[in-house]
Amino acid sequence: MNDMIKALEALTDREPNRRDVAADSLGDLLRGTALDTDAAHLVVGRLVSLAVNEPETKVRESALNSISEAFNHHRLPLDLVEPLATAMTTMEPELLEHALYILGATHDPRALPLIEPFLHHLDPQMREDARLAAAEIAAPEGPTHNS
Repeated sequence: MNDMIKALEALTDREPNRRDVAADSLGDLLRGTALDTDAAHLVVGRLVSLAVNEPETKVRESALNSISEAFNHHRLPLDLVEPLATAMTTMEPELLEHALYILGATHDPRALPLIEPFLHHLDPQMREDARLAAAEIAAPEGPTHNS
C-alpha cells in the first residue's frame, strides 16, 4: 500500500520523468493482484485525470497503458473512465488506441456513442481500433482483444 501511495503522490511531481515512472509503477500494481477493487478504482481515477490533463505525451501514454492493465483483474465502470472521452478528439493515434480499448473493455453499451465517431476516422488503424472496441462491448464474455 505504501508503494501505491508514493506513486500516487509522484503523479503530481514537477518532473515529467517522475510522473511517467509513477504511472508505470501504478500499472505494475494494477497488472498484479495486490489492489482490491476500491484501491484499483482510486488508482484508475487518478490515472484518468493524468491522461486527460497531462501535457507530456509519454506520461499520458503511460497513464493510459496502466489503466488498460487494470482490466486484467478488475471490472471498471464506464463512469470511472468516461472523462477520457473529453480528450479523445485531440489524442495522438497511440493514445487514442489505448482510450478506445479502455472504453470497450468496460463492456458498457453506454460507451458505444463515445466510440462510434472513431469508426469513421481518417486513419484506417483508428477505425479498426474503434471497431474492436465496439466489438468488445458486444462480446458475450471475455475480451476480443488484449491490452
